[in-house]
Amino acid sequence: MELSAKIYLCSMQDENYKKALTTYLEGFVSERRRSRLHEVLAERTRHMTVVLEDVYQAHNASAVLRSCDCFGIQDVHFIENHNKYKISEDVAMGSTQWLSIQKYNKQENNTLDCLQQLRKKGYRIVATTPHHNAKDLATLDVSTPLAVVFGTELTGISQDVLNTADEYVKIPMYGFTESFNISVSAALCMHELSEKIRKQVSPYTLSQAEKDDIYIDWLKASIRKSDLVIKEFHNQNP
Repeated sequence: MELSAKIYLCSMQDENYKKALTTYLEGFVSERRRSRLHEVLAERTRHMTVVLEDVYQAHNASAVLRSCDCFGIQDVHFIENHNKYKISEDVAMGSTQWLSIQKYNKQENNTLDCLQQLRKKGYRIVATTPHHNAKDLATLDVSTPLAVVFGTELTGISQDVLNTADEYVKIPMYGFTESFNISVSAALCMHELSEKIRKQVSPYTLSQAEKDDIYIDWLKASIRKSDLVIKEFHNQNP
């Protein structure tokens, strides 16, 4: 890890430092850009989160990330039991810099590790599957936080997800084909559920502390060579 990154991570524990850093970084960003960051941040939610299990095609993972950003879903969790997280920037369209992405690849069973961590944070685990007595997407209760799990392109979610999930959901289909492409499925679910959350849940938005931290990350993403800018700030404010 570079020195500036170490400085940043250590100092971010100090609230006064964070406020001063925010003000400093804002000086490198136009007023129009700052306004846009606040506008988008105001609609971000963690009431719903997306989990991708062993997705192996970069264009699918990238399309899901792009949809998460479009629908205001801040967190995405990648489970890497067999396949590594890969991104096609031509598809993702820069969405990765606006999202909080977590990868699970250090345990013997990364699926259980991810789902257990999410459950500890208060999420219901919702598995997407056309089988297993799944309820229709439109009937899913959104009153409590939910983590929606999508499986690999070929076989869908694993048996571990089926065994661990609190609920099962499906998208109604009326043709011969049994399932949607994963990126299409994720987009349809996010559209339906994010709209319901915004209408039925209050508050669905981030806490002020969460907004403050993400705003700094977004300012960094908006500034060229932001690590050098932060290092210079630290030199001026040791």
